[in-house]
Parts: sequence; C-alpha cells; structure tokens
Amino acid sequence: MEEVFENLIKGFIDNKIGITENFISHGLAEHLKQSILSLQEENLLLPAGTGNAEKLNHNTAIRSDTIYWLDKNHNDPYENEFLTTIETFIKYLNLHCYAGISDYEFHYSIYKKGSYYIKHLDQFKNDSHRAYSMISYLNTDWHEEDGGELLVQLENKQQKIAPTQGKTVLFKSNELPHEVLLTHKTRLSVTGWLKKS
Repeated sequence: MEEVFENLIKGFIDNKIGITENFISHGLAEHLKQSILSLQEENLLLPAGTGNAEKLNHNTAIRSDTIYWLDKNHNDPYENEFLTTIETFIKYLNLHCYAGISDYEFHYSIYKKGSYYIKHLDQFKNDSHRAYSMISYLNTDWHEEDGGELLVQLENKQQKIAPTQGKTVLFKSNELPHEVLLTHKTRLSVTGWLKKS
C-alpha cells in the first residue's frame, strides 16, 4: 500500500490534487458498491445537506445526492475494512508529512441520474477541522457521456476527473473549489474528510 499512498501524496504535493488507482481493491470496491445499493433499497440513505449540525440546510438546487455515514459500530466488515485503510493512510500521512490528522469522517454517496453538486469548498464557515477531502469512486463502465465528473478549480485552470472505480482523490478541504457535474446515470462513491483537532 505504501506505493499507492506515495502516489496519492506526490500528486497532491505536485498539483494540489492527488489521484491514485487501487487505494481500495477491486474486491472491496465491489462489496462497498453492493452495500450502498442495499442501503438504497432499504431506504436508509438520507438527502445530503450543506453546513454542519448547527447550520444544516437541505437545498436540492445546491446538491441532490443522498448519503449514509460510515461507522465502525455498524459492524459491517467492508465498511470496517475501508475505514481501517483510511486509518493506515492517516498514520502514513502523519509520519511522512507531519499532517497532524487526528480524526476522520466518511459517508456513502449516491447521485441518481440528473443529480449534481454546485461549486463549493469542503470546509464549514464555523468549523475548520476538515483538513483534507478524499473521494473513492465505485463506478465500473463509466464513459464520458455519463457525466458526473468532479470538476476542480485550480489556480489558472480546471481539472475534470472521471468517477471511475478504483480511483481515489485527495485535496485540501479549504483550498480548491469543486463541483460534481450533472450525472446521466447513477454515480457511487465513498466521500469524506481527514480532520485536525
């Protein structure tokens, strides 16, 4: 895993956005995909909002995905395997980059056909604990005409990232405005944040 971690970190250092393949294995990605689809069938996903608990706002003109928070207390082996991978990455990041990460939070996210999330930053106005944003995608057979790309605004250019299975993205939560473009078919991911105290 160290090579995968290094690729993610190097891309972040060089370009302000790290992208790597195989952060999660194909097998784990398939299990996570089945988990999120089962949760959807059981109507356990909730409409996503903006802001935190103090200022939570549900506005489908801003974002129209649904989410389900991951938690080791669910005792789901695949959620736990994913979160253990995140914990291993945090230890590596803290050891080699002195990142000071002390916590994390992740959720499943489903964008149904016709969904999107307009341009935003991933840090709350009243809470600066989120340091890095991470997204792992769970979409096989994804093509350009399917839309749903992550569009990131860099200093003098934009970068469009296809949400293909196995791809993981890392960037600073308070630096890069980004959006999820209109998706033309169901788009799945595990999205979250590495947090400082």
